[in-house]
Amino acid sequence: MNPSTAMATVVVDELVRNDVRQVVLCPGSRNAPVAFALFEAANRGELTLHVRVDERSAGYFALGLGRASGRPAAVVCTSGTAVANLHPAVLEAHHSGVGLLLITADRPPELHGTGANQTIDQRGIFGSAAVTVDFPVAERRAGLNPVWRGLVCRGVARAETGRPVQLNIPFREPLVPTFGDEWPDQLVGRPGGLRWTTSSAARSVPGNRVDFPLPARTLMVVGSGDAARATSAAGVAAKAGWPVVAEPVGAAAAIAGGAHVLRGGPLLLGTGALPESLRPDAVVVVGRPTLSRGVRGLMDRVPVYGIGDHPQWTDPQFVATHVRGWLDQDDLVHVTGHDHSWLAGWQDAEDGAAEAVGALLAAEPWPTGLHVARDVVAALPPGATLFLGSSNTVRDVDLIARHRVDIAVHANRGVAGIDGNLSTAAGVSLGGGAPTYALVGDLTFLHDANGLLIGPGEQRPDLTVVVLNDDGGGIFSLLEQGAAEHRASFERVFGTPHGVDLAALCRAHGVAHTEAATPADLRRALDPAPGLRVVEIKATRDGLRDLHARLRSAVGAAIA
Repeated sequence: MNPSTAMATVVVDELVRNDVRQVVLCPGSRNAPVAFALFEAANRGELTLHVRVDERSAGYFALGLGRASGRPAAVVCTSGTAVANLHPAVLEAHHSGVGLLLITADRPPELHGTGANQTIDQRGIFGSAAVTVDFPVAERRAGLNPVWRGLVCRGVARAETGRPVQLNIPFREPLVPTFGDEWPDQLVGRPGGLRWTTSSAARSVPGNRVDFPLPARTLMVVGSGDAARATSAAGVAAKAGWPVVAEPVGAAAAIAGGAHVLRGGPLLLGTGALPESLRPDAVVVVGRPTLSRGVRGLMDRVPVYGIGDHPQWTDPQFVATHVRGWLDQDDLVHVTGHDHSWLAGWQDAEDGAAEAVGALLAAEPWPTGLHVARDVVAALPPGATLFLGSSNTVRDVDLIARHRVDIAVHANRGVAGIDGNLSTAAGVSLGGGAPTYALVGDLTFLHDANGLLIGPGEQRPDLTVVVLNDDGGGIFSLLEQGAAEHRASFERVFGTPHGVDLAALCRAHGVAHTEAATPADLRRALDPAPGLRVVEIKATRDGLRDLHARLRSAVGAAIA
């Protein structure tokens, strides 16, 4: 056995012992020793191996596997630019708090600086977004087995705390198995399949008690982040009678805490100045809210208490009065009184807003993004998983869709880019095992078209991708650059129409494609079915800005 094969064999065996059972492999030369070892381990049933040809898609696919399963997944690539292509997924994992193992094959030190192909300084290439564990070059000598195993354990332990970890492993040729002298010592792990080194990390949970006042008229906002933290904080809101505004990825956790989560809460906050009866005296922000400008605007005007990760808490406007890692019912001693009319007033506003939204959409021709968001969420079967693409789709769901506790909702809200969304959704599907649906826009879909590129021998997700195709960047219509005074430049540099035939693109990938032209078509297309399929809904961006303005006006009038 040659040194590269020996090290790769030990690394894969120790990954299995550390319960890393989902591995995504990208083909390459320098990572060949790991590829052989993974293939053998998969054949023995020790792990599930997925093969993808595009490293960027592979990174997001592994992220989705980890997000749904709750265990770090690994992605393996060759040296050079292959490593750099993992960077977007690493950033998303870092800011989402999802553990991810990046096993990056490297050239040995003597090849660096020589002009050798695919040779870059890739140690620590991800900067502060990932922990780097550097492996030594394998040599034919005794005593390396515990070193290799111990380094794997270090990496997995950090990934289990919700961090991306790069295991950077240099390999010398030969890179394929060879027959020769036996290895100088035994390459075996701990008896009974145990990890070489076990560890436990203290969790940032109850503690850090600092007195702070919580007024009776407090509003809680729940974004993405630790579900247990959100559930605990929502329990305080439930006891204190506070309304909760929750983004789609945090709503189920807040409801599990017993809180009243307002339907269309961001829409209520986005109508302008709130009536006096709905103006809070304080806002408690749990996790990372990223979707609503109404939420951000509210936080400029009252004391803000942040409940989130230390030391990277969420406060981009620098308005927080106090930040801590946890909130639970022990903190009810800090609540100053109980105003029974506070929650009741918000519930009345919620009912009025729902009626106004229903009337407006009933008078509006189908489909708009708001129609589709409402209809997709309503039609999903119980137990399904929903992945929401970045840009308008997740915001449309946030604005008007009802909260459902019988489906799981995921989204890439760490950095919130449109890259890698299809691949993440595929990983969520295979990592979670439930029928999965993704709701995305056309640019998000096209940006990760390689997410459809799955080899004939690979496990395919049970994933239905619903694409709202309005031929360009609809979200920019709702931002400042979508105003009438910028009309001359808008379409080319912001609207960016593409004219792509999505049906032809799907055919090229061997993926089933259906067009839904009516609500009934959409409901039929969402019936559970195995495999990967795309449902396209063609829409227009014309009038989108006006529609949202009329929506805000109607809701504002309803709650005034």
